[in-house]
Amino acid sequence: MSFYPSSILNLIRNISRLPGIGEKTAERLAMHILRAPRREAEQLARSILEMKDKTKLCSTCYALSDSHICSICSDQTRSAAILCVVEQPADMVAIEKSGSYKGLYHILQGVLSPMNGVGPDKIRIKELVLRIEKNMVKEVVLATGTNVEGEATASYIAQLLNKYPVKITRIASGVPMGGDLKYVDQVTLKRAMETRHAVDF
Repeated sequence: MSFYPSSILNLIRNISRLPGIGEKTAERLAMHILRAPRREAEQLARSILEMKDKTKLCSTCYALSDSHICSICSDQTRSAAILCVVEQPADMVAIEKSGSYKGLYHILQGVLSPMNGVGPDKIRIKELVLRIEKNMVKEVVLATGTNVEGEATASYIAQLLNKYPVKITRIASGVPMGGDLKYVDQVTLKRAMETRHAVDF
């Protein structure tokens, strides 16, 4: 790509550093930005800088926010009695998109991973306990991932909260809707069997 001028090469290099974007995609995006009106390029540059300047963590749940308290924590219509614990802001967004949950969240900003040096003090577990001690939380929904780290984190939190008068639940996991059993992995199938429930007719 040495036939591109250095300004374009620099942009391609910077875009290709983004996760999931290879050199060819970065080249296409750079060419798109080059052909776009200057106003659009300026809007893109400004939006990136604005995001870097304004985005912070909500002081209550640790979601991404432009203000001290995020829009979910400040929403008076949501139930403060139920708290959904997730690993990352993207997990909260996924649950919100489902439209199935109207409580509040607590974002751990990671999972326990002793192999990588991530212990309880490296994620927001202490803050979770403080929220439960200070607020009228009646149920904690553990919605961490179903991989080894996610399961270990959920188990650790469940044991930690056992001494508090709160109901502790875990999101169900198993065979996806429309899934064909012969293509489902063994761990998922095992969980589906373990969490089976009665069928109402």
